[in-house]
Amino acid sequence: MVDEEGKIVVSNPVAEQIFGYELNEMIGLSMEQLLPEQFRSGHVSLRKGFNNNPSPRRMGTGRDLTALRKDGKEFPVEVSLSFTRYNQKLLVMAFISDVSLSKKAQEALKRSEEQLLMYAAELEKKVEMRTEALNNMVGELEKEVLERKKAMLETRKALEKERELNELKSKFVSLASHEFRTPLSTIMSSASLINQYKEKSEWDKVDRHVHRIKSSVGHLTNILNDFLSLGKLEEGKVEVKIEEIDLHSFFQEIEEDLRPTLKSGQQILLDYQSKPKSIRTDSRILRNVLFNLISNASKYSEEGKNIYIKCDFGENEINFSIRDEGIGIPEQDLKHIFERFFRATNAGNIQGTGLGLNIVKRYAELLQGQVTFSSEYTKGSTFTISLPI
Repeated sequence: MVDEEGKIVVSNPVAEQIFGYELNEMIGLSMEQLLPEQFRSGHVSLRKGFNNNPSPRRMGTGRDLTALRKDGKEFPVEVSLSFTRYNQKLLVMAFISDVSLSKKAQEALKRSEEQLLMYAAELEKKVEMRTEALNNMVGELEKEVLERKKAMLETRKALEKERELNELKSKFVSLASHEFRTPLSTIMSSASLINQYKEKSEWDKVDRHVHRIKSSVGHLTNILNDFLSLGKLEEGKVEVKIEEIDLHSFFQEIEEDLRPTLKSGQQILLDYQSKPKSIRTDSRILRNVLFNLISNASKYSEEGKNIYIKCDFGENEINFSIRDEGIGIPEQDLKHIFERFFRATNAGNIQGTGLGLNIVKRYAELLQGQVTFSSEYTKGSTFTISLPI
């Protein structure tokens, strides 16, 4: 975070690590000190322009940005800007990512594709020139051409995957600048007010603001957990570990862990058949799925509305259904509900990343199962995960 004069007032440990500074050493530095010398004078006018018309945006669209470490080394970055106001003063928030590895990967992929294209062109020319003399070798040459084209296709797929990851990163920056701003502002204002109320011994107000801080930190934690889960799924790093689960104890632990997070008057009501008493699956993944669905049921329902969990068994599967009496899903949104970053049009100001149901669906597929749902607008929704026994 930078004030209107360009002085750094807040830097997190990751920023300090990226730029090579010690703890709190960046506080008080000018933002221009983090830029190469040739960009500093121009950045001053750009910073003043942002201060005059602040809005969330990406820096340097269409250009490659570089930053300067403490040791004088330059490195490529991507930067997204947002802002907040505190004590009627503007604070600019810069979200900075070191993209050195990404740049190297893009350059390597580009060189590889160019080399493959050149080689394929040369190979096809040789085949045309030597067809008559090498009829007996046509089969082998065609096989080699197919292998080269396959390599080109795989390279293009890798490039497409890289573009997709960059798009995901951009969406994360945009989402983070929006979703982080409110809880961060709440934390800053409540932390300041606590000192005032503490001096006046107004402990009820202190407790209220401590609760606001905890709630905001919890929201930020949920956002980060969603992105960590998505990152592991994208990289294929989620391993399935099958084990025996006692269903009674499993549901009891989930209910105890989620009870403090429910809204006032909400209860989790379980309809559970006693047989069989256990199943074999990955308890960690199943727990994450049920946590997500139950949390959604609470979040999109009013106070006093119950959440119903039903567990029943088919011939070769077990079904977990989570039903709520919440706001439901508009009909035009139903087909998009499992897409990344999608949020229903009636979500309003309810906090969320739009990643939860996408993660639930992918977790279910890892367990060789599936997720289905039904919903009636303004009446509630039911999500069912079916897993093989």
